[in-house]
Amino acid sequence: MMLLSRRSVLAIAAVVDVALHARPLPVAAKLLAARHRLPPRHLETVLQTLVRAGVLKGVRGPRGGYELARERRRISAGQIVRAVMAAQEDDGLPPLPESKLVEQVIEPSVKEAGEAFLARLDSVTIEDLCRDAEMKSVFGDVAVPMDFTI
Repeated sequence: MMLLSRRSVLAIAAVVDVALHARPLPVAAKLLAARHRLPPRHLETVLQTLVRAGVLKGVRGPRGGYELARERRRISAGQIVRAVMAAQEDDGLPPLPESKLVEQVIEPSVKEAGEAFLARLDSVTIEDLCRDAEMKSVFGDVAVPMDFTI
């Protein structure tokens, strides 16, 4: 059972893809969508959410696209999921039931479990996911440049 929304999984996959492919040029949304077999318009809203959250940086122009706004080791899966969740908060869902059971028992327990889940995602960096993707050769034998700071 997947606890994350499809949108959250897509956002994490997009950031890892950008981290692996954004050198020397930014990754075009069309190429990113093609690699994940998605319509570009479906991906664009997720990418813009990540730009507003400071995870990705949009580069304009004919050779534009997306690149990481920070180093791979400084971006966690938890940060990405929080950004996507914050952008989706009011998706027209019906309100929660108003009852003592929900307010005093269910909400606190679910909130605590959600915080534990996000804390675990905070310990997973994009660097970790990139390393795993490289070890498993998910994009074939693509030479991936090193990411370091001087």
